[in-house]
Amino acid sequence: MRHESASQRKRRTHNVLTRPVDVGLHHGPTAPYDPLPADTAKRLIESAFALLEETGVGFDIDSEAPALFAAAGCSVAADGVVKIDRATIASALASAARQARLWNRDGTSYLTLDNQHTWFMPGMTCIKVFDLATGERRPSNGADLATITRVADALQNIDGVCIACKDVENSDIHGEIGEFAIMAANTAKPLEYLCEHAESLGVVIDMAAAIRGGRAALAEKPYFLQIITPLPLNYAKTHIDQVILAARSGVPVSVGTLPIGGASSPITAAGCIVQSLATDLAGMTLGQLACRGAFVIGSSDVCFMEPATGGIGNFVQTSLSEMVMCQVRRELKLPSFTGIGGQCAARKFDQDAVWELSTNLMQAFYSRPATCDYLGSIDEGITYSLHALLLCNDVAGLLRSLWQGVPVDEVSLALSQAKAVGPRGNYLALDHTASHCREQLWQTRYFGPNLPTRMSSLADRDLHLRIEEDLRRILDTHTVPPLPATVLAEMDAIRARFAASHVAS
Repeated sequence: MRHESASQRKRRTHNVLTRPVDVGLHHGPTAPYDPLPADTAKRLIESAFALLEETGVGFDIDSEAPALFAAAGCSVAADGVVKIDRATIASALASAARQARLWNRDGTSYLTLDNQHTWFMPGMTCIKVFDLATGERRPSNGADLATITRVADALQNIDGVCIACKDVENSDIHGEIGEFAIMAANTAKPLEYLCEHAESLGVVIDMAAAIRGGRAALAEKPYFLQIITPLPLNYAKTHIDQVILAARSGVPVSVGTLPIGGASSPITAAGCIVQSLATDLAGMTLGQLACRGAFVIGSSDVCFMEPATGGIGNFVQTSLSEMVMCQVRRELKLPSFTGIGGQCAARKFDQDAVWELSTNLMQAFYSRPATCDYLGSIDEGITYSLHALLLCNDVAGLLRSLWQGVPVDEVSLALSQAKAVGPRGNYLALDHTASHCREQLWQTRYFGPNLPTRMSSLADRDLHLRIEEDLRRILDTHTVPPLPATVLAEMDAIRARFAASHVAS
């Protein structure tokens, strides 16, 4: 039998060596799934435009927003309700950056935030954890955030880190600044940050600039994505100030509401989606009025009230609505920060959680959000589970295997090999088989599909135990390179100056 020719081997090797390593990229021509006809998606967008133009959005009158909108020619009422005309929205959409780079702590690598990549993040803002010693649910603290961040740093398919859990004992302006410092000290990966106080963002920008080497360097290589969460169609002063400050500082912004259909927005999927999209567009317009060309992208999730309990529920409605939001944003050529696949309603990490997390995350293959957040967040976002995070990391690896697509070229078609082998031969001894046999395998940590030698060591152990063993190994062995002492000292000084001025004021 004839083996792979020298020229074929050279071509294949060249392709492997020159292909960029970009694990977040959706390779190949396979299109994402659009659950709606194109004209229906456009109708949702038109309805959001009409809502902004005819009903308007509330902006705190003590903020800079009313003046910015008035200067743009929008109607601004005495109570701060702004009716945003279509021309202003269209202008904002035309000038908004569609892409941003989110750099790691050292400024040596980055994530591309756009509608061609998906990145996986843990979090966010749970107020309880499962104690690692007792397994009992308890309020979270700063040490828990440090542990989760360090574990996330060790996981191959976790691309950045968000505030997975709150420091509940220090739930004030100083505590949320401390949360940024905890993340920066415990991972080298890029960060997502969110806060209740605009003053906290100002301090965090100073701290990030200290890490990066100055404000200009931070704007050139942003270290964190600022997440801002207004109410539906209503922007408080702190949210307005955060949008403006981040946009003018060169910090990428994800701004979006978390509506509850039937409570804070209409109960119907279409009504809730339109209100969410209008809130997004209002925030994006504000960002462009503050700084043309800024990366300020709408990111509303869509959730619905469970009629029996009043809590957030209805898996089907929420899941389908998220897919619609992703389609709508693709129609607008925007990235979508609505990936809630890593979150589930199960009270603990059990069979229910595994099913829900796996199902939710698989949806990301079809909807393809720019970020898939909330990995490890269970109990309707109240409690954080490290075991759930490790499962999500494994499933994210499966998604990335699927996103490779199916290459179709001279080498992969293997017609010359087929000709050499003939109708009755086999391919076991070919270099081509050896060279390509592992290209599209899912390198799973826990399940071992089609890997019998690996499966033999896993088969007799429960999934929870497999994950537990892996978690303990990470906790025992993984270390994060420390920040330079000079940077730590500067960050401490920034926090101390703010604390002193905050007490004085």
